[in-house]
Amino acid sequence: MRKAVLIPCYNEAGTIAKVVGDFRAALPDATIYVYDNNSTDDTTDRAREAGALVGRETQQGKGHVVRRMFRDIDADVFVLVDGDATYDAASAAALIAELTDGGADMVVGARVGQQAAYRRGHQFGNRTLTGFVAAVFGKKLRDMLSGYRVLSRRFVKSFPALSTGFEIETELTVHALELDLPIAEIDTPYYARPAGSLSKLNTWGDGVRILLTILRLYRSERPLAFFGLVGLLLAAASLVLAVPVFVTYLETGLVPRLPTAVLSTGLMILAFLSSAIGLVLDTVSRGRREMKLLAYLAQEPLKRTHGSTG
Repeated sequence: MRKAVLIPCYNEAGTIAKVVGDFRAALPDATIYVYDNNSTDDTTDRAREAGALVGRETQQGKGHVVRRMFRDIDADVFVLVDGDATYDAASAAALIAELTDGGADMVVGARVGQQAAYRRGHQFGNRTLTGFVAAVFGKKLRDMLSGYRVLSRRFVKSFPALSTGFEIETELTVHALELDLPIAEIDTPYYARPAGSLSKLNTWGDGVRILLTILRLYRSERPLAFFGLVGLLLAAASLVLAVPVFVTYLETGLVPRLPTAVLSTGLMILAFLSSAIGLVLDTVSRGRREMKLLAYLAQEPLKRTHGSTG
């Protein structure tokens, strides 16, 4: 069984040798790939010295790097992990076992660590966004934004990666939930960054991007619910404006606030249009979902030793 460890990197010269070495020790039969994303330090040199195969993606952003790695590299099992030395390489065997024996197509390393390992606000943001995805797509996960995942070839080669930045983890999760693919989570230790290593994640900026990605995916994957809600809000606003006008008309037989009446009518028309758009796009979305599922099924399933063969 071919195993590949995929490490997207940007300016990780201080940690990349340790990460590569740890994963070589934990998975001696795996090939380690480091893809550099325009680093300005000697990340690539240190990765090569540590024994990794080094590639490059010039478009800036983690999503671009992951898309390139998924396209370039072929294996049966893919281990995707950040190069900042915060994830536990020794847990990789348990994650892979859950994939090969437990029947999952994606196994997420749910981070368990001391408070000092997290940047301020990250735990709250992760819980909020994870809860929102659970409310929208119907399955509760504990760590949707973890950068430590094990994926089957079937999943990787049928995943239509569109994200450009750190929202790639959200897209991976939503793709699996939307197609009802088997997902598992296993607790893994999470460590503080080594001294001198700086996080590339912007708490507020990337948090907003992730939230917008969730909303975009909600609109594209659940258009009837999304546009139905928009239509309901427009209809409610229309009725709020219309009631005083209607009451005045019943009392006096006049419509003194004609602009309000016109606005109310326009909002109600938009409400019906929004609902109609949702109905049409729901049919389109169902077709797209079927195509994604067919692309997934077209890939040869992983030969598992136990459990599910799908």
